[in-house]
Amino acid sequence: MGRRPVTVRLARWSAEHPWRAIALWAVFVAVCFVGGSAAGLNEATSGDQAIGEAGRASLIVDAGDFDDPAVDNVLITSRGGALDQAAAKSAADDAAARLRTVTGVAGVGQPVTARDGSALLLPITMSGDPETASDRVQPLRDATASVQDAYPGLRVEQVGGPSIGQALDDTLGKDFKRAELLSLPVTLAILIIAFGALIAASVPVLLALSSVAAAMGLSTLASHLVPATDTTAPVILLIGMAVGVDYSLFYIRREREERAKGRSGLDAVEIAAETSGHAVVVSGFAVIISMAGLLLAGDVVFSSLAIGSILVVAVAVTGSLTVLPALLARLGRWVDRPRVPLLWRLTAPRTGRHGEPRAPRLWPAVLRPALRAPVATLVISVGLLLALAAPALGMKLKFPGMEDLPRTTPAMQAYDRLTAAFPSAGTNHVVAVRAPADQADRVRAALTGLSTRAAGDPLFAPAEADGPKVEVSADRRVSVLDVPTPYASRDDRSVQSLEKLRGDLVPAELRGIPGIEYAVGGSVADSEDYAQHVRDKLPLVMGFVLVLTFLVMTFTFRSVVIAASSIALNLLSAGAAYGLLVLIFQGEWAQGLLGFTSMGAIVSWLPLFLFVVLFGLSMDYHVFVVSRIREGVRSGLPNRDAVSYGITSSAGVVTSAAIVMVGVFSIFATLSTIDMKQLGIGLAAAILLDATIIRGVVLPALMTMLGDANWWAPRFLRPRPAPAPTDPPAPAPELVPVP
Repeated sequence: MGRRPVTVRLARWSAEHPWRAIALWAVFVAVCFVGGSAAGLNEATSGDQAIGEAGRASLIVDAGDFDDPAVDNVLITSRGGALDQAAAKSAADDAAARLRTVTGVAGVGQPVTARDGSALLLPITMSGDPETASDRVQPLRDATASVQDAYPGLRVEQVGGPSIGQALDDTLGKDFKRAELLSLPVTLAILIIAFGALIAASVPVLLALSSVAAAMGLSTLASHLVPATDTTAPVILLIGMAVGVDYSLFYIRREREERAKGRSGLDAVEIAAETSGHAVVVSGFAVIISMAGLLLAGDVVFSSLAIGSILVVAVAVTGSLTVLPALLARLGRWVDRPRVPLLWRLTAPRTGRHGEPRAPRLWPAVLRPALRAPVATLVISVGLLLALAAPALGMKLKFPGMEDLPRTTPAMQAYDRLTAAFPSAGTNHVVAVRAPADQADRVRAALTGLSTRAAGDPLFAPAEADGPKVEVSADRRVSVLDVPTPYASRDDRSVQSLEKLRGDLVPAELRGIPGIEYAVGGSVADSEDYAQHVRDKLPLVMGFVLVLTFLVMTFTFRSVVIAASSIALNLLSAGAAYGLLVLIFQGEWAQGLLGFTSMGAIVSWLPLFLFVVLFGLSMDYHVFVVSRIREGVRSGLPNRDAVSYGITSSAGVVTSAAIVMVGVFSIFATLSTIDMKQLGIGLAAAILLDATIIRGVVLPALMTMLGDANWWAPRFLRPRPAPAPTDPPAPAPELVPVP
C-alpha cells in the first residue's frame, strides 16, 4: 500500500488529536493578528503609486517640497434670482471674522467674486497636516453653519477638499459598516438553509473569519515589503469570506455524505480529506496563481491586493486541511445539531440504492439536454454567452471623477455650485517642470505664455482676473502651473484638452530650455494613464494566469483536454461578465434600477482585478465538479453516466457556495460609489453565470460530447499502471448471514 496523500495524513492527525489541532490554530491566528498589529501598517505613498506621465508629474511636484496646506472655502450664493452683492459681502465678512477665531485655521483670504456675479468665494487655509484636514474640518463647518443661520436669505456653505473628504468618509464609512454587518448574517442564513443545522452552518463562518483575521495580521507584516493601500483590507475580507466558506462547504458536505453511507466519523473525515481536501488544495493553488498574476502589473495597488489575497487563500486552505477535520471529528454527529426541522428534511444527505448521493430532482432535468443532445446544447449555450460577451469589445476605461461621487451629501451639492460659478475650481491639468535653478525665470515666462495660449482655447477655462499662478519651489528648480478646463474630468473634451497640452502647447512653450524635464498630470491624466497602463498589462497578466493554470490542471487531472477546456470555460465566463458590466454601466437604462449615474465607462482598475478574481474563484467550482466526474469514471461508470454523477452529486454544494458568494457580492453593489457597485455586480453576475450556465449546461455538454477524449494526455503524463501482483489475490471471504 502506497503512502497516503498529505491531505489525508494531516486530516487523520487532526482528527485523532482535535484539541491540539484547535489550540495550534487558535495560537497561529492570535500570533499573526497580534504580530501584525505590533509591526504596524506601512502604507503606500504617492510616489509608490506613480503611473505613466501623470505619475512623473506627481513625483516632480513632490520634489519641489512645496508648502501645500489644506484649503477649504465658504461659498455664498443666492437661493433664487440674482445674488445680492452687499448682503453677500456682509456674510463673507462675518464668516471671515468667525473663522479667524477657530482652532485649526491658519488664515482667511479675501473674498473672490465669480465672473458672472453669481457667487462669492472665501478661501480658508488650514493649519496642520493636509492629509488629516478632513478629520479636523468640523469646527469650520460649524462656524459656517452659524453664518448661514444669520443670513437665511443666502446660501452659505462649506466646500473644498477637506469638507468633501469628511462628507465622503461619513457616507462611505456607513456604507462599509452596513456591508460588513449584512454580510455575516446573510452568509449565515444561506448556510443554515444549505445545511439545515446551526452548528454545521456556523463552522464555515468561523473558519472564514479566523482566516481573515490571520491574513490581516500577515498582510500588515508583508506591507513592510510591499506597501499596503486602502483597498487591501476590504479585499482580504471579500476574498477570505468567499474561499473560506467555499472550502468548508466542500469538506463538510463530503464528510456528511460519507457518514450518511454508514462510514465512521474518522473514515468519513479521511475520505473527505482525500477527495474534497485534494480539490481544496488544487483550487486554492489556482486562486493563488491567479492573484500572483497581479504582481506582474507593476503597480503597488495591484501588488498589495495580490499579497493580501494570496495570504488569505493560503491560510484558508491550511485551516480547511487542519482545524476543520479536528472540529468535525470532535463534533461528530453533533455537527448536525440543532436541526431546523423543515430545512433539515430538505437538505439532509441522502443516498441511493448503491450508496451514491441523491441530487434534487431539478438537476437531472437541467442536465437532460446536455446529456441527450450535447452538440446542439453546447452550440446554443456558448452562442448565448458569446453574445453576452460581445459588448465587452466596446469597453471604455476611466477613473471615477468628482462628478461620479454620490450627490446625496450637501458637500457634493455645494461642489456642483462651486464649479458652475468658478470653472477653474473644477478640473485642472497640472504642468510640472524641473530645470536648473538658473533657468527658473525662463521657465516662469514659458509657463505664463502657456497659460495665456490655453485661456484663448475653448477646451480650457478663461483666464482668471489676477492672472496665472506659477508656483516655484524654494530652490527654484521646480515650477508648477495649474491649467483649468471647464469640463468634467471624464468628459471627452477634458481628454482632448489633455492631449492638446501634451502634444502641442507644453512642448511648444518649453522646447529649447536646457536641462528641462516636464510632465502633465492631474485627475484627467491620472485616469487616462492608468487606463492605458491596464490595457498594456492585461495581456501579460492574462497570459501568466492562463499558462500556469493550464499546467496545474494538466498535472492535477493528468489530462491536456481537461486543462484546455477549463481555460476555455473560465475565459467564456469572464467574457460574459465583462459584457454584462458594459451593458449595465456604460449605458443609462439601469441607472434608476440600481441607483447610480452612468459614467459611460468601466472603472479603470476593474477589468484586470475582476479577471484574476473570477478566474481564481471559478476554479473552485470547476475543480470540485471535475473531481467528482473523475471519481465516477474511475469507479467504472460510462462517460455519460460519470458526467451525470459528477454534476448531480456536486450540485448542492456548488449551488450553496455560489449563493453565498452572490449574496455577499451583491451587498457591495448597494454601496454609494460607482466602483464598488461595478465590482459587486460584476462579481455576483459572473459567479451566478459560472455556477449555473457554465457548470450546469456548457461543461456537461462539452464533456459528454468529448467522451473518453476528455482524459487524453501525452504518454509521459499518464499515470503509471499499478504493478501486477506476483501471487494470485486471495479469494474474498464469503459473507455468512448473522442469525
